[in-house]
Amino acid sequence: MKKRFIISVIINSIFASFLSNCWLIIATKPSTLCIIVPLFLVVNIISGFLTLKTESFKNKVCCHGTVLLFSFYISVIVSAIYHILLLTGVLDTSILGYSLSAIYCICINAVVFWNGIICVYLTSSQLGIKIRVIGIICGMIPVANLIALYFIIKATAKECIFETEKEILNKSRQDERICATKYPILLVHGVFFRDSKYLNYWGRIPKELEDNGARIFYGNHQSAASIEDSAQELANRINEIIKITGEDKVNIIAHSKGGLDCRYALLNPETAAHIASLTTINTPHRGCLFADALLNKFPEKTKNKVASAYNATLKKFGDKSPDFLTAVSSLTNEHCQQLNSQLTTTNGVFCQSVGSILKKATGGKFPLNFSYHLVKYFDGKNDGLVSENSFKWGENYILLTPKHNRGISHGDMIDLNRENIDGFDVREFYVNLVYDLKKRGF
Repeated sequence: MKKRFIISVIINSIFASFLSNCWLIIATKPSTLCIIVPLFLVVNIISGFLTLKTESFKNKVCCHGTVLLFSFYISVIVSAIYHILLLTGVLDTSILGYSLSAIYCICINAVVFWNGIICVYLTSSQLGIKIRVIGIICGMIPVANLIALYFIIKATAKECIFETEKEILNKSRQDERICATKYPILLVHGVFFRDSKYLNYWGRIPKELEDNGARIFYGNHQSAASIEDSAQELANRINEIIKITGEDKVNIIAHSKGGLDCRYALLNPETAAHIASLTTINTPHRGCLFADALLNKFPEKTKNKVASAYNATLKKFGDKSPDFLTAVSSLTNEHCQQLNSQLTTTNGVFCQSVGSILKKATGGKFPLNFSYHLVKYFDGKNDGLVSENSFKWGENYILLTPKHNRGISHGDMIDLNRENIDGFDVREFYVNLVYDLKKRGF
């Protein structure tokens, strides 16, 4: 895939470099326009679309823009050398010829650049706001603009190749339906979030699972409530799913506090009878000393003010009775230790847990990059929110510790930022997780 991409870049760079510096040819032989104009249109309209074998229009456009930016980058270097040779007299031309050639060159390169930058800005998922803003700020600063462009190209090129490879992988195993488990998958969100089709809590994970045969449902419970209340909401939701699917059980994958909510739901024998498996993702099974410290040290007035603002906001998003302080209290070490005496594993339900470690604060997005140091102070190694000591639960435990220095944050585990992380493909991780449930007969 990379080889195909590189070949396309080389070919288009040659074309772009030629098109940008052919004014003297056009001035001498205007008839060459019948070749130059079609070539210009091909480079700017279709060249990048033929680079990778992807069926995604979004990825095709992003790839097209990336190839154009690569071509622009090379063309600028070639054009600079060419016009230096013209200016110094190494290549013979008049002052007028040099001036017209320079103007023509700037115009052609500008078309290639703007075509490319608009394509990647509109379609890339990996550029992020930071790189986009840097690109805009540095756009008119010589040298700095080329440095910024390098990082833009690097990010979008990796994205195009990675997404195409994933597309090919899913297509190759489409008939296997490796995520078609016996029972449907129920995804349960954590605290302070809601399920939403406009801003999916689970990022690109559900689609990846569905593309591989999974049946996906969501908890649809409130964002901030006690563990007991959330458990009851989830019990009702499980009954709804059973009626919809005709199946008598569900497989639950729960993130963060959602894991505690589901464990509490298992206390009800009637609910437990409808749960085939429970997989918790970065759940604070032993609570967070960080949460204890916050609740104990913050002034009562400040806590109530924050809680009131949050509760009022979440009511507008559909929560009937959000309770910020109760939700936070549910995550304290003290509260979870009390619950653990009750929340034992249930016979007949396969229980497992997953955890991850963020190796440095800068590896996480706000606010996890801020909370990382605080959690580390109170709890030690953590994912930006929950400590390593709190993850383990059930008969099977997976701790993710990639070799690279970044690590995997609490948000990375649900693809919250839709980021392709070097050394960790979160979508493929969930595909393998669900495939394992299928192989176990769930």
